[in-house]
Amino acid sequence: METGGHSDNERIVTAPGLRVLNDNRWSHPCFGHSLFPENAVAQIFKPSRSVTTSGTARTKGWRLVFNRRSAPFIEPLMGYTGSADALTQVELKFPTLESAIRYAERQGLSYVAQRRPRKAAAQAKQGVGQRSHQPSDAFADATLERLGLAALQQNYRRALDGALNRDDASGPATWPSPMGVALDPTLSIEAKRSILMNWAWTEYQVDQAPIGGISENNQRSRLHEVEQALLSLEREVESRRDHGMVDRNVA
Repeated sequence: METGGHSDNERIVTAPGLRVLNDNRWSHPCFGHSLFPENAVAQIFKPSRSVTTSGTARTKGWRLVFNRRSAPFIEPLMGYTGSADALTQVELKFPTLESAIRYAERQGLSYVAQRRPRKAAAQAKQGVGQRSHQPSDAFADATLERLGLAALQQNYRRALDGALNRDDASGPATWPSPMGVALDPTLSIEAKRSILMNWAWTEYQVDQAPIGGISENNQRSRLHEVEQALLSLEREVESRRDHGMVDRNVA
């Protein structure tokens, strides 16, 4: 989140024929003065997609709206909710965050810019195998039960919950095969479990493709490989546990 305050109004000099986006002060009769009240505070944000649709048509660009400066009231005759603040009805659209901030600063507005979290933006750009969400507990539990690993469901839930703090890498984008994750000596067991279960979710989505488990970008599902890597990982974990018990008994 970025907060800005009042700034000195400056004339912006551009090259001949270049039009400044959203700069309507050039033709305003009160050139040099803000178009808005002194106590106006702007909110600059990027619209989110509605939860009721998968469309993104109305999420392009950035919006500038104004905080309410007075409380709404109930109109006594008809019972309607009214307001004496007309600025709440103003919504300006900008192609980029920078252009919205420049406009606010030219108008001498105090503003708050709400940026998207960097990690969320990076994950949105990543888009590996159409992977956009972490697997649900139901998917993870069902996968482990099918592999005979139902006793480890809580372990995998904890591993998935801690993925964000560990900043786990994307399996398909980092390792050439799922087995490479299971054999990677630099990863903790929790990281391996999380990465492989996320990879399983990615491959499950490919497996659900209507044409023989082939996605729109001609990728064939590797879900079986991921499941074999999960089994190999847990066999290795069990083997280490057994060796540890033997060593303690010998000692």
